[in-house]
Amino acid sequence: MIRFNQFSLARGVKPLFDAASFALNPGEKAGLVGANGAGKSTLFSVLRGELHADGGDVFLPPSWRIAHVAQETPAVEMTALEYTLDGDAALREIEDRIAQAEAAHDGEALAHAHAAFADADGYTAPARAEALLLGLGFTLAQTRERVAAFSGGWRMRLNLAQALMCRSDLLLLDEPTNHLDLDAIVWLEDWLGRYAGTLIVISHDREFLDSVCNVTLHVENRQVKRYGGNYSQFEILRAQQLALQQNAFEKQQKTIAHLQSFIDRFKAKATKARQAQSRMKALEKMERIAPAHAASPFTFEFRTPDAAPNPMLVMEDVRCGYRTGEGIEIPILEGVMLSVQNGQRIGLLGANGQGKSTLVKTLAGTLEPLAGTMRAGRGLVIGYFAQHQLETLRPDDSPLAHLARLAPDTREQELRDFLGGFNFSGDMASSPIGPFSGGEKARLALALIIWQKPNLLLLDEPTNHLDLETRHALTMALAQFEGTLILVSHDRHLLRASTDQFMLVAKHRLEPFDGDLDEYRDWLLQHAAQTRAAAKAATQAGAGAASENACDGEVQAGGNRKDQRRQEAQARQKLSHLKKPLQTRVAKLEKEMDALNREKAALDAFVADTASYEPAMKAKLTDALKRQAEVAARLEALEVQWLEAQEELEQIG
Repeated sequence: MIRFNQFSLARGVKPLFDAASFALNPGEKAGLVGANGAGKSTLFSVLRGELHADGGDVFLPPSWRIAHVAQETPAVEMTALEYTLDGDAALREIEDRIAQAEAAHDGEALAHAHAAFADADGYTAPARAEALLLGLGFTLAQTRERVAAFSGGWRMRLNLAQALMCRSDLLLLDEPTNHLDLDAIVWLEDWLGRYAGTLIVISHDREFLDSVCNVTLHVENRQVKRYGGNYSQFEILRAQQLALQQNAFEKQQKTIAHLQSFIDRFKAKATKARQAQSRMKALEKMERIAPAHAASPFTFEFRTPDAAPNPMLVMEDVRCGYRTGEGIEIPILEGVMLSVQNGQRIGLLGANGQGKSTLVKTLAGTLEPLAGTMRAGRGLVIGYFAQHQLETLRPDDSPLAHLARLAPDTREQELRDFLGGFNFSGDMASSPIGPFSGGEKARLALALIIWQKPNLLLLDEPTNHLDLETRHALTMALAQFEGTLILVSHDRHLLRASTDQFMLVAKHRLEPFDGDLDEYRDWLLQHAAQTRAAAKAATQAGAGAASENACDGEVQAGGNRKDQRRQEAQARQKLSHLKKPLQTRVAKLEKEMDALNREKAALDAFVADTASYEPAMKAKLTDALKRQAEVAARLEALEVQWLEAQEELEQIG
């Protein structure tokens, strides 16, 4: 197990941990959460042996293999597949032994090395690496491309694939979803659900944490506190503990005030001096309860937009894409028909590279349509947050200078007041933004958009650099936004809370998606299964064609078409017989999951209601929390059974 005992560590003059103690058991999956700068990444460095405790003990089984995602990817010439295989260091070491034995013509050593290679599943390693890359969004052709040919985001996916390839006992993931689209996140959740080792993950994606983790480690006030359950359960438990702590603090303060009052009144009176002295001793020995303190929640709101046209924007048979410097057209989306109505809240779904960002750029006017017509309504004001919006900010300018460029005639104090609402106050408002964190720059980019009072918001991955608190603030602000919203995000919590309809970008087309995010997840898993089945069928067909060509003469000479059709019918009947009980089981599981999801929604709403925390509701709240945990656990078990049944169906064919 992993055990931190009275662990203390400072970076420079800043103490990050002070006598912190916690433990993790083998096989547990923990979400490591806390404010930016609290020390989460530092804790990872300690686990990897890069930093050492200033005080206390850190125990990690010495035989454990640790895997983590590298932050840099060398621009090497090896293929993506070979780079991923490098993650299995033990297998690479065996391959070196084979090469050395062959060079030395040592038959015995070569035999032992080949046996070790087989024991290490070396013959299936390329297929396993390929499966990882396909799951993370690479195409089969891309697995053969050079690492140097990939952009930064795709190289981070390669690093993640390499970490997953490692046969590790402890897997450390720091913001693994940052460079993934929703399709890859769903796949990663499924993979981590089957990971047998111990997992610690830092993430600002609450649905990812809820799906993957069964333990939460909260870093706050130089301590690490362990909570059983996922992130949502942690929030409930922490809120309850803060409420209990505050009640205990207030009760103790009344006791202290009563004792102090008695001491002040009677310590000078001889008849009461002994009693006053006794109360002074009791006061000195009392273990003080600290007031409950939660970090001040950051909130902001959108300014009320001016009157908006309806329809706001119309696209008719538009082709979206790019033109090269030579004038060559590169189409991404074809035949886009879209009428954006006032008040719509649309979430765009689809894998990376399908054209979501291209569509949003075209809507924003930063990319001209290759064909078709676009009409904007009179009075349309677009607020556009691009996927790489932070790169448009000037590092040498302050937040105040950025805002002043948008509003040159506005008083400085009014600009400062506005920036203060986004936590840019005092000297921070007038300091260069170069040293700012990614989250602070993202907050500034949002502030600049909000100042312009847009009536149509186009947001392309606005949460990439935001922590959980700021994501929550953005979610609340978008829920109250009075304009029209089109959102691209891999944050499902933000999508659920901010949008009320979805459109799917896939196969070069834009189509309505009639369903919610849970149905989209099912669609993704089904689509992935179909893709694997198609690839398998193509392979078998190719092998069958080769075999048929080889013995074509024999088939023509003595083939019996009638017998062949009869055998095919029997094979289909046998397949149907095998599939039927599995299909019945899947339908039964889906029915129970639907009922539990409805019950979960009702429980979540009850627990989220502030009225449920009234003293009169205490018993009902306790029962609801207990049932909420039971439902979540049952749903998780059913999802595992559903996936297993689907895999069995796929294997049948």
